[in-house]
Parts: sequence; C-alpha cells; structure tokens
Amino acid sequence: MLPSSRSHIAGPGWRILALLMALAANAVQAADVDVQGVRLWAGPENTRVVLDLDRASTHRLFVLHGPERVVIDVHGGRWSGQQATPPTGGVVSGIRHGQRPNGDLRIVLDVNQLVHPNSFSVAPNDVYGHRLVVDLGLQARGETVVKAAPRQGERDLVIAIDAGHGGEDPGASGPGGTREKDVVLGIARALAALVEREPGMRPLLIRDGDYFVTLRGRMERARKARADIFVSIHADAFRDARARGATVYALSASGASSEAARWLAERENAADLIGGVELNDKDDVLASVLLDLSQSATISASLQAGKHVIGELDGVVHVRKRTVQQGGFIVLKSPDIPSLLVETAYISNPSEERTLRDPAAQRRLAGAILRGVRSYFYEQAIPGTLVARLAAEAPATPRTYTISRGDTLSAIASRFDVTVPRLRAVNDLASDRLRIGQVLTIPGGSGGQ
Repeated sequence: MLPSSRSHIAGPGWRILALLMALAANAVQAADVDVQGVRLWAGPENTRVVLDLDRASTHRLFVLHGPERVVIDVHGGRWSGQQATPPTGGVVSGIRHGQRPNGDLRIVLDVNQLVHPNSFSVAPNDVYGHRLVVDLGLQARGETVVKAAPRQGERDLVIAIDAGHGGEDPGASGPGGTREKDVVLGIARALAALVEREPGMRPLLIRDGDYFVTLRGRMERARKARADIFVSIHADAFRDARARGATVYALSASGASSEAARWLAERENAADLIGGVELNDKDDVLASVLLDLSQSATISASLQAGKHVIGELDGVVHVRKRTVQQGGFIVLKSPDIPSLLVETAYISNPSEERTLRDPAAQRRLAGAILRGVRSYFYEQAIPGTLVARLAAEAPATPRTYTISRGDTLSAIASRFDVTVPRLRAVNDLASDRLRIGQVLTIPGGSGGQ
C-alpha cells in the first residue's frame, strides 16, 4: 500500500492539491486588508469617497447601469468599519458592502446620476493612514459661464477667491487642532461677502464648502469665469512655533517656464484663449512668443497687486516678508490672470492659531485683502469696467504710510512703485533717515483707498 500511495501523491493529483493549497494560503494571507471606515465630501462638480485602510491594497473599479452604481472590489479586503450607517451625500445615495467568494471585499456606491469615476491610493500622512480615494465626477451638462450683467455698458470685475485645501486635504494643523482648510474657508467667505458689496466687483468662490478641488481645477474655474484676479488663501506652518506673520506670493519665472511648455505641448487639443488669442492655429515660434508676452504681463501685474495687498495687511497683522515672494505654485500658473497666494498667518504659532479661529480676525484679514485688491484695480483700471469709471471720477487721494521698525526708504519706494528721489521730494526729506511713527505721503495715490 505504501509504495502505491507514494506513487499517487507524486503524480498530477498531488500537484493540483499543492496548487489549491497555495492559492488558499495566498487568499488567507491577502485577506488582511481592513477597510476601517468611509468618509464622503460632496462638491458642486464631484463627490469624493474615501476608504480608510489599515494597509496598502490593490483594487478594481467599474460602473454598472440600471440602476447606476459604482463598484469597488478591494482585493483581499474585509469590512471592519464601526459605522452603523455609512455616510451619503452629493451623488451617493447609498453605500453597501459584502464579501465575495474569492476573498475580495465588494463595496457598491449607489449613485443618483451618471458619473465618471476615478480612483487612486494615497500613502499615510500625519492625519490619516492608507486611503483609497474614489472621485465621482459629474457628467458634463454643457455648462456656460454666467457673465456679469452690464451696468451702462460696463462690466464688473470678477474676483476669484480660492480657499486652500478642503475635503480629504486638511492642510496644516495648529497645536490646538485647528485645521487650515476650515479657517481659510472662513476668510474666503468673509472676503466674498465684502466683494459682493463692493461697487463694480463680483466674487467667485472656488470652493464654498468642505470638499476637494484639484490645484489645476482651481485655476481652470477662474479662467472659465474670466476672472480678473485670482487670490488663493492659506495659513502657513513651520516646525518652530515662534514663526509668525503673513506672506504674499506671485508666480516665479521658472514656474512660468514650466507652464509655458505645458501649454505649448497641449495647445492643439485646447480650445482656451490665452489673453484673448487662440494658440492652436499658430506655429511653435509665434505661439511661444505670444504665451511669453502674456505670462510676463501677468506676472508683472501679480507683483503689482501683491504690493498693494502687503501694504494693507501690514496694518492688520505682522507681515513676515515686506516684498512679494515668488514660487512655482500650481494655482498661480494661469497665463493670463494676475494671481496671488496669501499666507495669512502661521497656524503652527499658538497665538496666530487663535487669531485665525476668530471670526472677527478673519473679517479683518479679508478686509485688508479687499482693500489691497481694490487699490490695485483703482490704480491699474481695466477699460470697460465700472471700476475704471469710478477711478476716473474719484478725486486723487494721497496715500500715507506710517514708518515702523526695520523700514527703509528704498524698501518703501519699491513697495509703492515710486522712486526714492520722488519720495524725498514729496515729503521734503533731507536724507534717507526715518523715525518710527513718522508718516510719509506716497505720491501717485489712487481713488477709493
């Protein structure tokens, strides 16, 4: 009996049995990805569903119709979430889950309209562990841009206001647990309310809730609305809790160069205008020249607008850098919209964290940003806008500046785009020496300040 048994085990039957045992072992080993819960954020253009996992995993994503469903198979997954009722919102009307015979966990999202799903995995950060993110983009509905109603043949300026981060991306966190995404949304809403009341201006909130918008999506929304300026609001953070102050950024030359290469590479598939001119019918040299001219003018305008915003912030908060800084931030890369990124304060500083949480302080920050934007547009009026007429009709009001510690005449001249000799002449200064508390008259002031 023994010889024949050995012969049987060594044959094809044993190999099949060994293969089945290996597959079973692999299935048991793979079935150790816990789906610990689900979170959901609903935005106007997409709904984001986030699955919290205890480790990295692979998955399969597909759509079923009649009724509409989005299916996610988490390979080797199992549901360990404690939520009695998974969240719903946006296009998601229900979330169901069940174990499949092959060991995968199937999660079904019931959706109330056609969607275009996209999924990706995210590595752990300081706040969350492994995540599987599913974005449910809404089917295009032929959206048209709503333009401002003309006032006596004039249009309003469109002020695009971008609250940084949102949804799954909380941004930086303060020592007291304050999240950047929350406080910057408060400042953005306060700024939008002020702009709404400003003659000749209309706000465009890039996000008006706790949901995520991609960095390029923020820029694209502003361009679709033909915004006249884009202001992205953030709160800085640093490992040293003593760091404090506001900083204003515009796009750097290197950031513009990389964006120019992208526009040139994709222009054949783009119907967008750059500064009112199509690029897709131009040869490489002409398209490059037109794009470079547009970007150079946009960066110059951004720097000018940034100076005005810094000047106004300086009276409300401590300003860390008194000149506009430059960087390659994606949200600033619009080739034809002056764009600023305002780091309003350091959320990592306990004192400034408390300030950022205060609604009254948020309104003060918003007011300073509006005054900076307003003074820029009254000085650099855009023809055909109501603001241009108001600026022309308003009497010139001289600007003043109060000297504080560290100020120099050359730095003040640079900030307000005037020459040092002109500053000396207007203020009857015999030298460049300044004293704290001294008030200077800034020549070339504009109405509305």
